[in-house]
Amino acid sequence: MATKTPISKTIVAGLAGGITLNVVMLLTFRLIGFGWNGGGILLDPSVQGPKLIAVWTKLEPLPLVVNAPAPIILGLILFGIGHAFVYQWLAPSWPEGTKARAWRMAALVFFLSFLFWEFFTPFNQFGEPLPLIGLELIFWATIAIAEAFVIAAVFEWRK
Repeated sequence: MATKTPISKTIVAGLAGGITLNVVMLLTFRLIGFGWNGGGILLDPSVQGPKLIAVWTKLEPLPLVVNAPAPIILGLILFGIGHAFVYQWLAPSWPEGTKARAWRMAALVFFLSFLFWEFFTPFNQFGEPLPLIGLELIFWATIAIAEAFVIAAVFEWRK
C-alpha cells in the first residue's frame, strides 16, 4: 500500500516548482524573447506582427507582468502548487523514478496548458508568425520540463 504524501511536502514541491517556473520564464521570455530593454526577437517589428507588439508595448493598460508583475509572479507560484497536487494525484500510476515521472508531468503541463495557449492566443488572436510561435513553444517546453523536474525531485527525494 502506498503511503500518503504529507500536504506540506506537496506545498513545498509546488512552491519550488512555481519559483522554478518564474525563474525559467524570466530567463526565456524576458531575457531572450523580449530583451531587458524591450529589444528582443519577440518584439522585433521585422519579424513580429504589429498587433502583438502593440499589446505588449502600447495598448493601455499594459499587461500586468510588464507594469505590476507581483500578482503574476504569485499566480505562477500558485499554479506550481496546483501542478504539485496534480503530480501527487497522478504520479502513483506512472512508472517509478524522478525522470520517468517528470517527463510525464512536463508533457501533461505542456500539452494541456502551454500548447493550448500558443494555439489559442498568439496564433489565433494575434496572428503571430509561426517561427516565433515555434520559439515560444521551445521556451514553454523548457519551462514545463524545469518545473516538472523540480516537482518530481521534491516528491521522489528520499523515497
